[in-house]
Amino acid sequence: MSGTAPAPVLTLLYVPADRPDRVAKALASSADVVVVDLEDAVAAGHKDAARESMLEALVGVSRPVQVRVNAVGSRWFAADVQAVRTLGSSVGIRVPKVSDPDGVRALAAIRRPLHLLLETALGLERAYELATATPAVTTIGLGEADLRSELGVASEQGLTWARSRLVVAARAAGLPAPAMSVYPHVRDLDGLAASCALGRSLGMLGRAAIHPAQLPVIEKAFTPSPQQVERAREVVDRVGEATADGAGTVVLEDGTFLDVAMVEAARRTLALADRAAAAD
Repeated sequence: MSGTAPAPVLTLLYVPADRPDRVAKALASSADVVVVDLEDAVAAGHKDAARESMLEALVGVSRPVQVRVNAVGSRWFAADVQAVRTLGSSVGIRVPKVSDPDGVRALAAIRRPLHLLLETALGLERAYELATATPAVTTIGLGEADLRSELGVASEQGLTWARSRLVVAARAAGLPAPAMSVYPHVRDLDGLAASCALGRSLGMLGRAAIHPAQLPVIEKAFTPSPQQVERAREVVDRVGEATADGAGTVVLEDGTFLDVAMVEAARRTLALADRAAAAD
């Protein structure tokens, strides 16, 4: 790898736990992570059957998987968690509607990677507290549908502050850049690409999908262009040379001023380029 950054996750594919045929297809897809959903995608009367179906589908699974359990305090939460604990230790838990740091600390006893979804104004206000509640917290993300409803936000632009708040909290907590929430219009791939570009400009990285057709669009939107990769290599090389010579800064031919603080961003770009090269 060209830098020290780990290979980033760009695509997460949600699939209903009560549809074993779709779960099998999702597990065979190109998604970096498959999220088997016991929550919103499953009707209340099907929760128990969905849990059993999920267990059958994920026995011995070797690819990255998360299970979105029902919310803490719901009548299904304890059974959902107990079911996940019978699976391989790499299976993470995606916890919806999180707003209580003490509750998150209690979840550390599960001994699984925790992926928190902040879906309320209170959860967003506590983003940093939630992100640092326990070392088990691996990622944080927004549940934008519920958040929009609570805030009365009608347009995507109305989520700009919320997304930026999440990016800052994740970075301050030492977590990866948050992935974007799902884009609900599965046939509007141009709209998906534009939305991804907006999220990327805010510092978000990757996106959840609800249909396999969305995966290549997300992948492309968050993969750096050849020009961006070339520039990142130049930053890493030139700043490295300057540091070796005892200088902390360097000025490129186009007048751009560089220092060591810019190297980390360049290395993230190179990690994305290495990821794309490995996929090819």
